[in-house]
Amino acid sequence: MPREYQFPFELRHLVYFREVARRLHFRAAAEALGIAQPALSRQIAQLEKSLGLDLLRRTRRKVELTPTGQALLDRVEPLLRDLNRLPAELATVAGGQTGRVRVAFTGLAMATVLPGILREFHRAYPGIKLELNESPTAAQLPALLAGDIDCGFFHPDAPTPTLETRTLLREKNGVLLPKDHPLARRATLKLADLADTPFVLFPRQHNPGFYDRILAAFATAKITPRIAEEVWPRANGVGLVRAGVGATFMPPSEAKQLPPEVVFRALAGPAPESRLVVGWRTAPDPEPALAAFLGIAAEK
Repeated sequence: MPREYQFPFELRHLVYFREVARRLHFRAAAEALGIAQPALSRQIAQLEKSLGLDLLRRTRRKVELTPTGQALLDRVEPLLRDLNRLPAELATVAGGQTGRVRVAFTGLAMATVLPGILREFHRAYPGIKLELNESPTAAQLPALLAGDIDCGFFHPDAPTPTLETRTLLREKNGVLLPKDHPLARRATLKLADLADTPFVLFPRQHNPGFYDRILAAFATAKITPRIAEEVWPRANGVGLVRAGVGATFMPPSEAKQLPPEVVFRALAGPAPESRLVVGWRTAPDPEPALAAFLGIAAEK
């Protein structure tokens, strides 16, 4: 056994000492512990000998704690309380009632499905801590594979054999325009209508699959996109649309609560598709806390 785990006493010595220190009476302590008083006296004497310290002052009339004994009691009380709770706490961990789940998400996830998942999860599992971190798809995939996060909400590109995924969202995008844009009065638009409108996108390396679907939609519409800015995170893109810099793409489920300076319009004809999955490392038995979280996510 490593030296740092070699102790000159056993756990039972601490239990016996605490009982005597609480009652300051050997007979009452022995009765509470269910052992004979001489045996209890020997156990306390062994503890004092192993420590080389006097823990109790014994007289014919009373028992008192020495300052060293009081210091030991102050340390032993919380230690034994924690040990007493340990079996129940381990059972709750095994049952998925406590623990930690590290979750990464894109702006699309937080704007659509994730708030409902978080609300339901916190209601069902208040003892499980969630560590949330906004992160682009390109950063989530290596983090999942490295074990730096437990699950992620991202835009799928190509299948990854070591990851499992569940589709949460698949929607054709519309377009977000400044409210004073000349085309904002129309209910439905085509990409060709926006040939002269600058667009606010994001750096391709953050989400190559969606970026390429945007370019493919423009190619199908036979127009060359005018890209005004590429920004991250997504909320910055919406901010630039509010500022009148240009338009951006958005799925209908994300467009339910918009600032007053912008309008959402559906696109007829070619338009990029948003896809959102929750993904995690393939494992025969996921950690209970993660399994609980994925169970809630799968219901959405």
